[in-house]
Amino acid sequence: MSLVRIDGMSVRLGGNTVLHHVDFSIDPGEIVTVVGPNGSGKSTLLRAIIGAIRPEAGRVTRSPNLRIGYVPQKLHIDPTLPLTVRRFLDLPRRVDAATARQTLEEAGAGALASRQMTDLSGGQFQRVLLARALLNAPELLILDEATQGLDQPGSAAFYQRIADLRDRLGCAVLMVSHELHVVMAASDRVICLNGHVCCEGAPEHVASAPEYRALFGTGTGGALALYRHEHSHSHDHGAPE
Repeated sequence: MSLVRIDGMSVRLGGNTVLHHVDFSIDPGEIVTVVGPNGSGKSTLLRAIIGAIRPEAGRVTRSPNLRIGYVPQKLHIDPTLPLTVRRFLDLPRRVDAATARQTLEEAGAGALASRQMTDLSGGQFQRVLLARALLNAPELLILDEATQGLDQPGSAAFYQRIADLRDRLGCAVLMVSHELHVVMAASDRVICLNGHVCCEGAPEHVASAPEYRALFGTGTGGALALYRHEHSHSHDHGAPE
């Protein structure tokens, strides 16, 4: 039983068709990454899954009482507002101390509870947003360009934490990302979106698909090379393919 299933969905925003006849599903425990150029409808797809926008056509089916955790692309906090990390977790509903402590630890932000939100680095801020998304023990964790503004080591460390959380908590993960090299290493399935689903499948399948190459160029062969390199090292240190 899929956590989310989309059948023949089309979405119009401001008179423009943003998504056309999209079929999509995500199953328990898998990591799915959506890639695509700017304006391809990636964030719109996420908003439809969450239920924030209503499709013009087609159907979005969520498993009953599906618990979703959401890490936004960015969140603006008034720099003049005194707000500690612990207090931030209490918005909009108060969270008990044990739950707050546990989710901060899971997100790698255990030492940040008393820090001011406005004093956090980019990576620390994203880990706090991740902790907040984990508060309701999500079955599906959704991340919209969650590593934007982080350097490459910071992004890689964040995605590794997401993979570890999936393994430990058993939640499914749906990510939107521009970082193709990280996507290749971190995903079970990649969906290439450009108003519709151009191609989808295992990372190595998508990276070699003509539709993907047409959008991202052949230079992304480097992403696949890195993917293969990392996986060969994790599988018996470079056993011959």
